[in-house]
Amino acid sequence: MTTGVHPLSLVAEQVPVPSIDITEQIERLQRLGEDFASLHQKVRTLSFTPGTDALNKISPLLLTAQDLTGQALRRLATLNGSPYTDLPGSRPALTALASVVSSSSLAGSDLSGALGANPYEGTAFPGPPADEDSVRKTRHAQARPVMTEHLADTAHQLDLCATGCRYLAAGIRRDLRHAAEQRPPHTPAPKLSATQHAALRALAQGEGKLYESHRIGTLRVQTKDGTRVSMATFRALKNRDLIRADARTSLLHGRDITVTSQGQRALAHAHQSPGPAPFPSSPAPAALPAARHSEVRR
Repeated sequence: MTTGVHPLSLVAEQVPVPSIDITEQIERLQRLGEDFASLHQKVRTLSFTPGTDALNKISPLLLTAQDLTGQALRRLATLNGSPYTDLPGSRPALTALASVVSSSSLAGSDLSGALGANPYEGTAFPGPPADEDSVRKTRHAQARPVMTEHLADTAHQLDLCATGCRYLAAGIRRDLRHAAEQRPPHTPAPKLSATQHAALRALAQGEGKLYESHRIGTLRVQTKDGTRVSMATFRALKNRDLIRADARTSLLHGRDITVTSQGQRALAHAHQSPGPAPFPSSPAPAALPAARHSEVRR
């Protein structure tokens, strides 16, 4: 049964885009690089005997490599959906992080290859009598160079992963520093029309979606509280970088719409700005005195 959940939504942290802490992502990349370096050292210095000994020693290394691959993939998915993508140089950085995911996967594949080449204990099919000890030594001698080559390739891929994570952590930190230095000191908050303010306030509640209508090529926006947002207003907000739609999801399933940091500033500024002065209320007309009621009846 199809649930309509995009595969990457199971990988990326489910947090609003503006709340992603890029500094925390840098620290996680650094720790990931250290973990890759540690695994590289273990693989490079591994001493094993083909057979059960090799199985017991290589299996935990494979499980660790698979876990690190998952972590690298989560870092990629999170940064790809964060404000970091607005910075110059973010595209090659994300491509490099994708290469780390690839190299980590290859490392796991090579460890699997070493286990595949490993000779296991057991009894052969019935046949002519054979010297089992001699057969065992031959199988081990044939397997060792193949397994050693797989382990050498694993160490090479893990070294690339460790280097890549360290390079990326330093590069992203440098990108953030340069962006901060080049940012104007007093950037005025974007001004909003009444329609844009209402739309942005509705989308800031979360659960905003961009759908393709039943008519192909026709788009519509859905908000949590039902506020109507025209496509003209949506495009105006998007072109001013006040909102973004997650392009990783199909329009048929609905693309998540999030308010960017610029959009949050615009909302905060609109909230703090004094609104139009209310019209003064006119005093209620005084009631006629009861004593004069008889004069009125004349």
